[in-house]
Amino acid sequence: MRSLPLPLALTARLAPVAVLATAGWVLSSGPDTPSAAEDRTPPDGGAPSASAPATQAVTKTYASAPEPCESLAEKTVGSLVPGAETAGKEIPSTDKKVRRTCSWNALKGYDYRWLDVSYEVMASDEAAQKSYRERVADRSGGGDVPGLGDAAYSVVNLTTEDKQQTREGTVVVRAANAVVMITYNGSDFESRKAPGTEEINKGAIKAAKEAVAALGDAG
Repeated sequence: MRSLPLPLALTARLAPVAVLATAGWVLSSGPDTPSAAEDRTPPDGGAPSASAPATQAVTKTYASAPEPCESLAEKTVGSLVPGAETAGKEIPSTDKKVRRTCSWNALKGYDYRWLDVSYEVMASDEAAQKSYRERVADRSGGGDVPGLGDAAYSVVNLTTEDKQQTREGTVVVRAANAVVMITYNGSDFESRKAPGTEEINKGAIKAAKEAVAALGDAG
């Protein structure tokens, strides 16, 4: 099979992984910092009122993000991203206890696949709920995924650039105080078509299930 020059869309996707992953995973919703206890000392300097409620410590189910490149089985990576290095590539993070992302991508023949697994561990369930709601609100047209985490949402979109189709699936999951996000897309550079919606959606959900299960292994 003669080799063909890579289309513009593929060239862009093979740019430094850190840039693409950062675009796909907005890092603005970091863990909330628990506020200091309210000062209940009376103006006269006496002891605090006995009726003042005690500050409750926030219990976090997950203290840190797991190793993202070890979150999926090698068999799963091989089936979703044929030809990719199963070890994946972790994206640099300012705080690996809070946010971690791993990416896999490969072009096998004319078929291209890209997969991201991202974790964000928040200070509380409430903070994770807020982050989850914001991420879902930004991705209309999808639906809930029953039985995955405390809440899960999946959406698939088709884009066309320079007559080349790309279909991308996103799954957002909240599990206690953690938010997990999967991005999975593909293109066929021979037909210039994209994989089917069902293939992309099922692949993204499969990766999400394994990624959520890996939360329990985090230290």
